Amino acid sequence: MSHALFPAHAGGLSLLWAIPFIGVLLTIALAPLLAPTFWHRHYGKCVALWALAFLLPEMALNGVKAGLAALIEAALDEYLPFILLLGALFAVAGGLRLTGAPRGGPGVNTAMLALGTLMASVIGTTGAAMVMVRPMIRANRHRRQTAHIFVFFILLIANVGGALSPLGDPPLFLGYLAGVPFFWPLLHLWAPTLVVAVGLLALFYGIDHYIHSRRGEAPPVIAEIEKLGIEGGINLLLLAAVVATVLLRGVWHPAAAIDILGVAWGLGEIVTDALLLAIAALSLLLTKGAVRRANEFTWQPMVEVAILFAAIFVTIIPVMAMIAAGPSGPAAPLIARLFDGDVPVNSVFFWATGLLSAVLDNAPTYLVFFGFAGGDPQLLAGPMASTLAAISAGAVFCGALTYVGNAPNLMVKALAESHGIRMPGFFGYIGWAALCLGPWLVLVDRIFFA
Repeated sequence: MSHALFPAHAGGLSLLWAIPFIGVLLTIALAPLLAPTFWHRHYGKCVALWALAFLLPEMALNGVKAGLAALIEAALDEYLPFILLLGALFAVAGGLRLTGAPRGGPGVNTAMLALGTLMASVIGTTGAAMVMVRPMIRANRHRRQTAHIFVFFILLIANVGGALSPLGDPPLFLGYLAGVPFFWPLLHLWAPTLVVAVGLLALFYGIDHYIHSRRGEAPPVIAEIEKLGIEGGINLLLLAAVVATVLLRGVWHPAAAIDILGVAWGLGEIVTDALLLAIAALSLLLTKGAVRRANEFTWQPMVEVAILFAAIFVTIIPVMAMIAAGPSGPAAPLIARLFDGDVPVNSVFFWATGLLSAVLDNAPTYLVFFGFAGGDPQLLAGPMASTLAAISAGAVFCGALTYVGNAPNLMVKALAESHGIRMPGFFGYIGWAALCLGPWLVLVDRIFFA
């Protein structure tokens, strides 16, 4: 993340410069709950005010040219590839539709959750959630009590399942952009992910079996098991193209570049950004409109994410500058708690990243603790791999602890409620998540990070 606005005096930055960043995150977390109608209409203006609260004073101090250069650097190096990947995955997943649905019982529901969990690291948590949520609703439309199914859906498909690749969850993609190898999450997070996923699936089966067999269900309305199928199959090829493009970005670094106000935009970045845009366009052109209509596809969620993350990427600039200042900067007290002398305390990194990811957004939280750990991708992916694993696991797993920890959480909740399913309220969901996910987080901490 760029901190070019502060090349010489990062250590002298006041913590006051972090207020816009904190304000953006708290606004995103609380405004949809406290003033949902106002937020839906004016969310862009709300976060733009926080971005301006940083930009205007900084440009007044350092000059407009320096401010524009820092914005361009952040946009080209981090924001643009981040949003283009999310947009490409969103478009491709929106063109895939699973048809039919088996009759939802404990075994079928557990299998569908397991399938969605595996899909999440390939097409992203948002993509997997949008592909799987409607078949899950259809499979269980004959049952009276289904809220618990979608609580576990959020835990597994919208969060835990995305831990194994940069495509899976936004924090890991930001790590990839920072220099973490593409297959690093798979090699270092498979074991913690297996513990949490298998534990949650076993717990779900037990709960769903109890509710299904002991509490009674409405008479089935599905006479026979409906055969599963897939529409929009061309998007499977386009999904492979997305994966190939992301891999290309990591290995192809030609020297040619375009200079924009002193910021180099490399040919490799230009080509891969253009490819992601082209893949999204091809998905829109080649997928039948009926498939997207059946999926209730709309760009609104993606537009909202793009606007919110634009404000986040702007306001995090001074925060990353403070972190880059290290022990001599204003973040020194927090950094001291994360280290025992010069040795990182991985358990503290895991819980600190996780708990903040639960109440804020997990992508910027990952970036902050990535910086606290030194910000050197070669060091973190190598000798400090256990520390990066703690940060990554905390960000991905704990984004499931609240509705606001990860973008797909609220999307699944809203879609389930639109089909008449009574989902837990904000604090009710936290209770469910803490009881169901909490023990597995403690176990992961004790096995891998303590």
